[in-house]
Amino acid sequence: MLGLNLKREIDQIAKDKGIEATEITGALEEAMRQAARKRFGQDKEIEAKYNDEIGEVELFEFREVVDAITDPETQILLAEAQRDYDPEVEVGDEIGVKLDTSGFGRILAQAAKQVIIQRIREAERDNTFDEYTGRQGEVVNGIVRRFEKGAIIVDLGRAEAVIPAKEQVPRESYRPGDRIRAYVVEVNKVAKGPQIVLSRASIDFLIKLFEQEVPEMYEKIVSIESAAREPGGRSKIAVVSRDSDVDPVGACVGMKGSRVQAVVQELRGERIDIVPWSPDTPRYVCSALSPAQVSKVIIDEAQKSMDVIVPDDQLSLAIGRRGQNVRLAVQLTGWRIDIKSETKMREIAEWLSKAVSVVEDCGDPEADLLLQQGITSLEDLSECANEMLSVLPGIDDAGAERIKARAAELVGEKVIADEERARLELENQARLRAEAEAATAESRAAESEESSPAAEPATDGEK
Repeated sequence: MLGLNLKREIDQIAKDKGIEATEITGALEEAMRQAARKRFGQDKEIEAKYNDEIGEVELFEFREVVDAITDPETQILLAEAQRDYDPEVEVGDEIGVKLDTSGFGRILAQAAKQVIIQRIREAERDNTFDEYTGRQGEVVNGIVRRFEKGAIIVDLGRAEAVIPAKEQVPRESYRPGDRIRAYVVEVNKVAKGPQIVLSRASIDFLIKLFEQEVPEMYEKIVSIESAAREPGGRSKIAVVSRDSDVDPVGACVGMKGSRVQAVVQELRGERIDIVPWSPDTPRYVCSALSPAQVSKVIIDEAQKSMDVIVPDDQLSLAIGRRGQNVRLAVQLTGWRIDIKSETKMREIAEWLSKAVSVVEDCGDPEADLLLQQGITSLEDLSECANEMLSVLPGIDDAGAERIKARAAELVGEKVIADEERARLELENQARLRAEAEAATAESRAAESEESSPAAEPATDGEK
């Protein structure tokens, strides 16, 4: 690389590799300095400087200016220094004497080349690290290249990234050559270069996809206040608008569902519920449980929990398949949610009414008041503070103690009643199964008779 075309080669490398020319010239100077020290001696004080005008790396050895030379290797006469280098130099100064590089052999040139290659690689790694550190938190596009121990290796163009197994969506499968979009979780600097970690399972990926599809989010009119996700299954997002004229849910859904469908398609069919965020906690929780309809809520602010009562035909919808709907609602709101049917709440109210009836003139109204205060089980009633009961009309401390004692007794009775009901239910299920099996056997027998060939009429001889 030592020659008149050096400047052009440096510019070409800088363009091809996408790094600064100064990085290359710095690497070249370091390479030439190391090569010169191997050529002239490790104890030599040598400096390399790239001369842009002539396109050449010049080597200078520093020597002391003296009147009389005692060491020709490290000294130079004053007259020679003033004639050839600097007319104003004085005795005792140090001056750089240009070295002849024409005698460099192939070994030195190869050593210089290796140093240059190493520096260029380091510069490329640093540039890639800086670029993708700045893109942390963005969605990037890439191509699946290969698989390593369950991880997906993705080609991003100038770098490779990895999607660890824990950041992949269950049931999603890819083949080498497939295009893929993912969220940049983090960028780590390691010996082999920057390690770019991607995710398709994170909540942030879901949020970023909506931000790309919904212009109102880019304009900061609509924002996602909270999000919950079970990757590959179902997600919920709570959205709010800063403009009363803009419906946040409608903005995210888009015309004929175009915007949300674009996100669903990217997530390969993952179901997405979009609900309005509200500072009113009961309203927010009811929205979070959609599409189920809620009849009533009972709030315990101290425990940050809520009993949600739903119609009997809405119970399975509110809980969701394997509890998924209520789990996502809990993640979305940050509240503990207990789903109960109206029938279950009526049963609880009856047991509470039995407990408070030990006090004269107390019954259903007092039981309803206890439910509104968050007492939703006999166990809660037996352990609650006397003050909570004594504030009710007609109940003093003694009455409160009698109610709590009666509630404790009823706990045992309720357990027996529940066991009996469970036994009857099992017997009923067994009876229904037996009836179904009998009906199936009878139906199969009838079909067998119908499918058998009809008997041929007897001939005269047979008669």
